[in-house]
Amino acid sequence: MIKRNPIRIGIAVIFATATFAFADRDKEPSSPAQPVVSEKAPAPSQAEADRPVLQKRKPRYQVRKGDILDLNFPFSPEFNQTVAIQPDGYITLRGLGDIPVEGLTKPELTEKLEKAYSKILREPVISVDLKDFEKPYFVAGGEVGKPGKYELRGDTTVTQAVALAGGFSAQAKHSQVLLFRRVSDDWVSVKKLNLKKMLAEANLTEDVHLEPGDMLFVPKNALSKIAPFIPKPAMYLNQLF
Repeated sequence: MIKRNPIRIGIAVIFATATFAFADRDKEPSSPAQPVVSEKAPAPSQAEADRPVLQKRKPRYQVRKGDILDLNFPFSPEFNQTVAIQPDGYITLRGLGDIPVEGLTKPELTEKLEKAYSKILREPVISVDLKDFEKPYFVAGGEVGKPGKYELRGDTTVTQAVALAGGFSAQAKHSQVLLFRRVSDDWVSVKKLNLKKMLAEANLTEDVHLEPGDMLFVPKNALSKIAPFIPKPAMYLNQLF
């Protein structure tokens, strides 16, 4: 009969239990993988997409409908011509036909014409002169003496523009003159100016200088808005008698 050592049997049982425990732990499912974050930049929101683009400083003039252009060919004078930009933004060129030019600056227009004429001339050289174009202007509306469109001749401020437009009317709200300025094709900035305070304090440090295309609007004051509904003194006299 074989004698079994109880100490050895106990050690073997403990060792086997520990082995099975480690084996069960290794079989436990691993934690789910973390989602991979894409490094691709998120698509811009609608507000960001609609945000106005900063305006360039001292932008070049862009030709527009009604402008008259003198095209001179120093080495091919037979192609010299004067053209007008049509209502659809095209000009008709001698020997080429119609091409669109509206919205181009003078350097861009010169480059486009030289490229177009390279089809029939060898290395054409063209100079472009603006013979007639829309003069810089501003618009004054609302409660001014003479609302309308005015040529912007030289450096002109808002107070000077109001004076050119006939000054304020009796119903004008001097403290809330609105200056509209186009920032881009889709955005217009609005600035509220307190000309009443400027003139009363004889301080024109905040008098804004106009840019071509600016529009001034002078609203009515509160009293003029309710004046039609205020009974006249004659009405009281009629009621008394």
